[in-house]
Amino acid sequence: MSTRPKSHDLKYEDGKYKYIDTYFGGERFIGEEAVFFDNEPIWAMNYNGIEMNEKFSSSFLKKALLTVNSELPYRGQRKFQDGDYVYICEVDGDFEYFSGKEIMYFQNEKVYECSFSGGIVK
Repeated sequence: MSTRPKSHDLKYEDGKYKYIDTYFGGERFIGEEAVFFDNEPIWAMNYNGIEMNEKFSSSFLKKALLTVNSELPYRGQRKFQDGDYVYICEVDGDFEYFSGKEIMYFQNEKVYECSFSGGIVK
């Protein structure tokens, strides 16, 4: 269920932890991810992006995002390639306070871009 009119909401819970991702739009989108412990917000990230043309691949983006690791826990790893698609993630800062950008290319043509920022909530 949407928490706000026309929002898309994704939710995951594990014990006292809760993760909620709420976003608006599709080809042009904006959203926020938040992590809660015992219903208190402890970490959040805002993001906004754009699919630039029909060569964008949501399945490739999902594959790239699934490569996330503990060293770079924001989106995907710094570089991921599969066939003609390349995903690049650039981040300044650390888990407590950061900003970054992810870009997807298809045969060296930029087809997607997303900026993000976030960190610890106190």
